[in-house]
Amino acid sequence: MPQKKIKNKKKAHSGPYFPKGTLDVTRSGMGFVILENKEGQDILVKPSDFNTALHGDTVRVEIVNSHSKNGRLQGRITEIIERKQTEFLGRIELSASFAFFIAETDKPMPDVFIPLPSLNGAKDNDRVIVRITAWEKNKKPQGEVVEIMDRDDENDKAMKEILLGNGFPVSFPEQVMEAVHQLPETISHNEIDRRKDMRGELTFTIDPIDAKDFDDAISFRKLKSDTYEIGVHIADVSHYLPTDSALDKEAYARATSVYLPDRVNPMLPEKISNELCSLRPREDKLTFSAVFQINHKAEIKGSWLGKTVIHSNHRFTYEEVQEILEQNDGLYKEELLMLNELAQKMRKHRFKKGAINFSSTEVRFKLGDKGKPIGVIVKENKEAHQLVEEFMLLANKAVAEYVAKVKVNKRPLPFPYRVHDTPDKEKLLPFIEFAKKYGHVFDTKTPQKIAESFNQMLKDVQGKPEQHVLEQLGIRTMAKAVYTAENIGHYGLGFEHYCHFTSPIRRYPDVMVHRILEECLNGRPEADKKMEMKCKHASERERAAMESERAANKYKQVEYLQNFLGEEFGGVISGVASFGFWVETVEHKCEGLVSLNSLLEYDDFRLIEGEYCLAGRRSGRKFRMGDKVMIKVVAANLAKRQLDYEWVISSGTKEEEDDIKMKKRKHKQNRSHKH
Repeated sequence: MPQKKIKNKKKAHSGPYFPKGTLDVTRSGMGFVILENKEGQDILVKPSDFNTALHGDTVRVEIVNSHSKNGRLQGRITEIIERKQTEFLGRIELSASFAFFIAETDKPMPDVFIPLPSLNGAKDNDRVIVRITAWEKNKKPQGEVVEIMDRDDENDKAMKEILLGNGFPVSFPEQVMEAVHQLPETISHNEIDRRKDMRGELTFTIDPIDAKDFDDAISFRKLKSDTYEIGVHIADVSHYLPTDSALDKEAYARATSVYLPDRVNPMLPEKISNELCSLRPREDKLTFSAVFQINHKAEIKGSWLGKTVIHSNHRFTYEEVQEILEQNDGLYKEELLMLNELAQKMRKHRFKKGAINFSSTEVRFKLGDKGKPIGVIVKENKEAHQLVEEFMLLANKAVAEYVAKVKVNKRPLPFPYRVHDTPDKEKLLPFIEFAKKYGHVFDTKTPQKIAESFNQMLKDVQGKPEQHVLEQLGIRTMAKAVYTAENIGHYGLGFEHYCHFTSPIRRYPDVMVHRILEECLNGRPEADKKMEMKCKHASERERAAMESERAANKYKQVEYLQNFLGEEFGGVISGVASFGFWVETVEHKCEGLVSLNSLLEYDDFRLIEGEYCLAGRRSGRKFRMGDKVMIKVVAANLAKRQLDYEWVISSGTKEEEDDIKMKKRKHKQNRSHKH
């Protein structure tokens, strides 16, 4: 079990020091560079010193005045390291000889000059998406129209605003698309000869029903009575992605695909993700594979890593595989049942070795015309999902273990490890005290003991009223997994070495892993001095994608509950704060806020942080995380992606309800007397 912590390294600076940070532009137009390493205070930058930087850009700043009246540092931007956003949504203003684009944003930015040939069919006052193509200092930015929006499609506008606001372009540059069109459609005999040919092995994919980018497949072959050869085959994206090409640079900049309720914003153009690299059935495909010899006890007896060519026999959905497992009948029944048996043994062994068994439930919206939500689908993590998960974890771990042994100049090879730190004590200790109230005791002597305590609690809490709150709070104590060249292990999985190898169609770190693994297998590993910078970029883009997905799901929640204004539903308190508490409806899994102001007529509530609750000063009534409550939907603001609920008195005895109502009347009378 990994126990090391990520170290904070400080570098000595020689010569002029230009700190690095992120530009935050206020509504008034003034800028502040928020320093990356949080040293000192933020640096004030006037709009005249932005040097073409926009809100969210990563920049370097020169300090020009450290003695202003209010003591604030003032500076000017000297370099734009990375643009947060290059595409913007807004409208066109067209005259006879020129056009301008006015962005729809709450962060001030200059209008963009659009040459008439770059309008691409846009007319005056059209709502469009524009890409900035050039920007010289002291001049207006110049751009081109990449998409004309449908004015009546508010959902499309909202989804694209979310993507663009988080720095994800919604179109690919022309040079990228040209590069894609030049990629070969067929696999040459020379390329097949360079690879292990596994087209004769029984191979299939297992994916969500609506998936088009199949980037992993599993092959199965019985070797002898109690030993099996199981291959984990991953789309060889790096074969189609020349290093430092326009296509590669675009994939690196995006770093990840983004999955919204009604669309995928892909890291790679669809011709690559859905056609050339997708492991579609009955087609020869180039893959990078991890092949294992596994006995009936799920013990790994041997492994092989290398480039392959495969031919998928069948495309399964998770639902189809689950039905075969449950009914013990269907296509490739014997193979699937054996794979599942091995996966469950591997899973059990993982948890015994220290992995933490947090369960997760995925909620999706059923969508109608123009993305309108018409229902909620709750997806459970069943054995079909666990089957795929265990073999993907096995492959990821095997690749990381192999590369971890490689040295260049007697030093570890820089590599994008996927790491997960041990829990933060500041978050962990209050949680342990809270869990103790429900009879759960934690052993905090070592990280392993903490993990064992978590697993015991998760097992004991199954089916109990406090299950939801303890699971949710437990997850919140955990660190966030990140990419880094400093391998501290993966605490949540209980792995000393771990990386992402199995999803190169949708994650750029997996592409990096493929390239490094190929270098190692060929005996020519090269140390990338920029590895940590690339890891930080990938982690930041991953966070931006998660924020996009959260915002889009919230939009759908608000859009859905607009249909139920004034109606009452059962819910569970999912969070508390000094200004109110959040409730997630049981029926729709939609979260909204019950504000403190709406509770004032019942009592004066205050936050008790250690108990994760709001408590009434007079009545002693408490609203705790995990409590079941009734709420009424009172407001649904799509623009702010915000749901407002009111607490409804519906639980408890008739006497309790009468007591609350009496206290409410007395409170109103006291307030009127005071006034």
